[in-house]
Amino acid sequence: MNIQLRKAKIEDAPALAELMNLAGEGIPAYLWGQMADPDEDIMAFGARRVARTEGGFSYTNAYVATAGDAIAGMLLAYPLPDPYETGPLDDIPAVVRPLVELESRVPGAWYVNAVATASVYRGKGIGHHLMKFAEQLADEANTRSVTLIVAEENIPAVKLYRKLGYNVVERRGIVDYPGCSHTGDWILMQKSLWRTP
Repeated sequence: MNIQLRKAKIEDAPALAELMNLAGEGIPAYLWGQMADPDEDIMAFGARRVARTEGGFSYTNAYVATAGDAIAGMLLAYPLPDPYETGPLDDIPAVVRPLVELESRVPGAWYVNAVATASVYRGKGIGHHLMKFAEQLADEANTRSVTLIVAEENIPAVKLYRKLGYNVVERRGIVDYPGCSHTGDWILMQKSLWRTP
């Protein structure tokens, strides 16, 4: 299978929203549902959010893996601010508070906010390819490490990240939300990119 990587385009927003929700364990749809009008399609609302040019979930921070004309996977990654100011945690929805706390532990790191492969393309190495691409982007940006957050019960993802050299840095408990499929902890994983001269 010939997989190509490219920068995401605004017209990719609907597919990106679906894949971001998949990677985000349903939290994006939950939050979009809180913001959308009661009669509004949540994923259409999410696609409009992704189509914005600013914000962490913007398509401008995303890359897609394509198989022919189909989007097979996506990567949403960018450098975290340094210093990382969380602001008042009480102002952040409880469901994302542990994620923000974990992000704040690695200021300046290259952050993989979301990586996902469409179900029909799983098991073909696309996730591995996207993660290696994230490391390349981080290296080009002269960041010291790549980080990500994953549910500890997402065993296939945790195995992939460990195989790629990521280590657990810290953890926070998952706050239950409608559609939550995991218990336990969110784990912050990190891979150093320091190179010896």
